[in-house]
Amino acid sequence: MSHTNHAKDLVRMANQIAVHFATYPREEAVTETATHIRKFWDPRMRAGLFAHVQSGGETDLHEIARGAVGMLQAR
Repeated sequence: MSHTNHAKDLVRMANQIAVHFATYPREEAVTETATHIRKFWDPRMRAGLFAHVQSGGETDLHEIARGAVGMLQAR
């Protein structure tokens, strides 16, 4: 799998999680999305998502997923 396809898959999955929690109050949705990614994603998956965001791919992410990535990176 190419790096581009892998990044697209990670973004798609992060966005699906964010959409799942989108009906929650914003802060709770961000926290729940970050918790899900932290608990269930392999560290390599998280690193790939972070690298994608750091290379300018944050616009691909749902607003809640962007907040979750920021929360995870701040840890």
